[in-house]
Amino acid sequence: MELSRRNALGVGGLAALGALLPACASSLPEADVSAAGFGEDASGTVRLWCRAATVTGVRQVVDAFNASQSDVVVEVTPVLDAQYVTKLATAIRGGNVPDIVDIDDINSMLFIYRDSFTDLTPLVQQLGFADRLNPGQLGLATRDGRHYGVPYIADNSALFYNTELFERVGIDPLQATQDVEGMLEAARAIGGLDEQTYGWTIEGNSPGILGFVVQPHVWAAGERNIVGEVGSQRGDVAGNDAVRRTFEFYQTMWEEELLPQGNFSGDGARWGADFREGRVGMIPANYSVAVLSADPEMQARTGVVLLPGPDGGRATFAGGDNLCIPRGAPNASGAWKFAKFALDLPQQANLPAGGYIPVRSDAATEEYRERFPLAVAPLEGIEGAYAPTTLAYNLLFNQADSPWGVAFRRAVFDGDLDGALEQGQRDFDRILEQAQL
Repeated sequence: MELSRRNALGVGGLAALGALLPACASSLPEADVSAAGFGEDASGTVRLWCRAATVTGVRQVVDAFNASQSDVVVEVTPVLDAQYVTKLATAIRGGNVPDIVDIDDINSMLFIYRDSFTDLTPLVQQLGFADRLNPGQLGLATRDGRHYGVPYIADNSALFYNTELFERVGIDPLQATQDVEGMLEAARAIGGLDEQTYGWTIEGNSPGILGFVVQPHVWAAGERNIVGEVGSQRGDVAGNDAVRRTFEFYQTMWEEELLPQGNFSGDGARWGADFREGRVGMIPANYSVAVLSADPEMQARTGVVLLPGPDGGRATFAGGDNLCIPRGAPNASGAWKFAKFALDLPQQANLPAGGYIPVRSDAATEEYRERFPLAVAPLEGIEGAYAPTTLAYNLLFNQADSPWGVAFRRAVFDGDLDGALEQGQRDFDRILEQAQL
């Protein structure tokens, strides 16, 4: 169900955009966001494009907005994730753009670096809660200190665990999930309960999921696997101790049969089903997969922490969507009026009902904590939310032959850790060199 959030953009987002979006994209007019009444006195129709994967959460907010007033009507057009970058690039090239786009945050930079989105900096600065917005997501909409979008919904990775299985083996999950040594010990104990129970599960044949849930182990150690600014980036894989130890952790679990055999071919189609059935001790996933899709009994047996590094620390992938207004938007004022509504606390605090996490840290009220206890950890860890700023994310992580997925499989399933790291380094550097502006 949730695989599509991190799925490959079949045509390769960077290549498709480069081919479709001409250098003169910035010739589309930019709305005067400083005009009197901008975003306040708006009226008419607002055309919103959203990812098909997030349409449920988007419609939830759009319906509330349309019911709250009669001056502006938002019309939603879902676009398949695999086609989103291409369709938006084509619309920009043709000068017929939507008023606002709900775009995967990792793809925001593809358009920002081609001057395709409106500079919203003055509007963002006027928000009374700007300092409480998810910094990882806002960073993916920011270039040279200017904001070209705002975070809208967060989709964070975390480590969910089965409290009942931990109780059966007499291990404290909060202590065990602080580093890889503790997690491996817990996985061994839980996997030893019976032949149908496993310590851990992961979709080992889904590049997008592997990027979403494995990278945070590296970030929690204070390391990055992409270093440098856009324009002069390189990979840090072969000599990265956190990457090596993370891959070793998974390699050991596979060799010791602590992972289900189905993980080898798991492509995301049944992501989290084994955990929700109560047969797995731990799963790195998101709220929708581990909690929203589970029955109430399993939810009551679930705990959550952010993903740890090899020796400690915590991190989460700053996934989710940003709201951006394309240059040339016919009703940019109405678009911003909707964006502000979407960021209001009532809408943000209700996002877990649709499987997402708020982008505002102040949404973690007592009422929120009581209603969505398993959606608190990612929100409390909002300051540590991160995703790499790069124009090559899809090529590096999401596509079927992406270097990260290939390296993971070679290290974990083939047992060739050194070869995986060396090849990963070469592939990262090659792709990042090609992606420079």
